[in-house]
Amino acid sequence: MQGSESPGRRRPIIVQKYGGSSVADVEKLGRVADRVVAAKRAGNDVVVVVSAMGKTTDGLLSLARQVAGQAGGAADPPRRELDMLLSTGERVSMALLSIAIQARGEAAISFTGSQSGILTNDRHFDARIIEVRPHRIEDELARGQIVIIAGYQGMSYRREITTLGRGGSDTTAVALAAALEAERCEIYSDVDGVYSADPRVVPDAKHLPELDHAVLQEMAECGAKVVCAQAVEWARRANIAIYARSTFDADDEGAKQTVVRKFGPREDLRARAVVGEGNVALGSLPDVARLDELLRVAGEAKVPLKDLSVNERGASFVISLLNVPDWRGAKQRLESALPSLELAPDVAVVSVVGDGLAATTEPLARLLATLRGVSASPRALTATPLRLGAVLPASALAEAQRALHRAFVEG
Repeated sequence: MQGSESPGRRRPIIVQKYGGSSVADVEKLGRVADRVVAAKRAGNDVVVVVSAMGKTTDGLLSLARQVAGQAGGAADPPRRELDMLLSTGERVSMALLSIAIQARGEAAISFTGSQSGILTNDRHFDARIIEVRPHRIEDELARGQIVIIAGYQGMSYRREITTLGRGGSDTTAVALAAALEAERCEIYSDVDGVYSADPRVVPDAKHLPELDHAVLQEMAECGAKVVCAQAVEWARRANIAIYARSTFDADDEGAKQTVVRKFGPREDLRARAVVGEGNVALGSLPDVARLDELLRVAGEAKVPLKDLSVNERGASFVISLLNVPDWRGAKQRLESALPSLELAPDVAVVSVVGDGLAATTEPLARLLATLRGVSASPRALTATPLRLGAVLPASALAEAQRALHRAFVEG
């Protein structure tokens, strides 16, 4: 088995991350092992971060809810136990990939998030990384090992197992790349980079070969799923280049990819992408005097508020439900504390993301006219230099994305 290296010799470090679809079965996992071995034999030190296989996380979450609901009580499992359960999915992937790499003649070792030195805050199910101490990883790289890391997880300062929320394996990979001073971070999934819209919804979506961190982070915050927002935030702070690629392209040299850097392409100010986010709730609080209480209860219920807008007539905000596994209980808690609070379901958020969108009033006027043209009058609006957003009925989201793409990107 290969693996010995000359002492003191520094090879470039590459961090690769493979999503659940990339390791969904034994055959795909074998193709990932081939790609990792090739990167090692090309003269790199390689750290690999893996997600759980296929839909494993969704299956475990569904199983937990079934068990929690057996006794007829609330079907919202405790977040701590969810972290203990869900973190096992990535551990399966890391061990199997290590076995596959060793079967191909290369030395490899797998580590959990806690073994990798990933320290988080004390939140469960949507923890944030606060520090990375990659000493064990560095030791194994010095021995010539390929190091496989379970993504999506870490350990809190109270020595509790935590998970990082949807897309958390991306965050693991970028945070490790920063801590290891890696040459780059490669994010592999079932798509060949970032597009100007979801190609499944907008057939004319354009591939974006280059982006800057700020625009991609805004896209991710609005629901784009290629790279998660917290990962892009880490990359921006540490100036890490992200290469978003498809696992299933045989030739990296000639394949499409999106390269994300501190400074993107120099172009005129314009819209870059249209992003849709479903599975949200729109909150309205007419009594602005109770804003402090809203913030306190939302914090205690671990419900993040986005697009918060406050004036003398009240407050409005959006809640993204993806990282709120106990939404039913949290909703009851909010409504019990604030009887005047309205939480509207069956809504979605559509966003136009780009540069200089609030420089004049014309882009916002165009957004409104476009949405009204497809009978999708917005219930709330947001305008920032990087984003124009609208809350609308969930049933109108797909048509709104296509219309806005025609109006802002294709035009």
